[in-house]
Formats: sequence, C-alpha cells, structure tokens
Amino acid sequence: MFAIVNIAGQQFKVQKDDELFVHRLEGNVGDNVEFSDVLMTGNEGNIDLNSSVKVKAEIVDHLQGDKVIVFKKKRRKGYQKSNGHRQQLTKIKISDVA
Repeated sequence: MFAIVNIAGQQFKVQKDDELFVHRLEGNVGDNVEFSDVLMTGNEGNIDLNSSVKVKAEIVDHLQGDKVIVFKKKRRKGYQKSNGHRQQLTKIKISDVA
C-alpha cells in the first residue's frame, strides 16, 4: 500500500519503512508524528482519492543539506558577490500507512 502525502508543503509517495528527507519539522529525535493530509492512496492497483488514511512516522534525525553556492556577477563592472546556503532537513521513517 502506498500513499501520496503532503509533508511540509511538498508531496511525497510513501510506503511502510520508507526513509525521507523533508523540510525541518517540529519535534525531537524519536518523536512520532502523524500526517493527515493524504491526497491519494493505492493498494494493488486500486486507487482511492477520498480516503481518511493517516500516515505515521518517526523522526530519525535533524541535519543540514549540502551547501549551495549562490554567485552573482556583473561583467565589466567589478561587481561580485558570493553567498552560501544549507537547508535545514529532518530525516523521517514511515512506520505505518493506515
């Protein structure tokens, strides 16, 4: 069984025992979270769009993504600007789709 669920503004296709990296969630490592914004479910070829399924997950870790370098330059003007960014992420493990 799989589900399309909206987590922190992004849509993910999840199944039991999947591990995902999502935008930073509230909670500590080891806490259980529940997502009720399920858009679609599927089970052996049967697709259901109007279901009251909830997805339960456990927070595994809080971490940062890879560094992304933003470099701006205007030619012949002597203007250069460099900036970096690391996204705050949360690793979750799907424990149940029910």
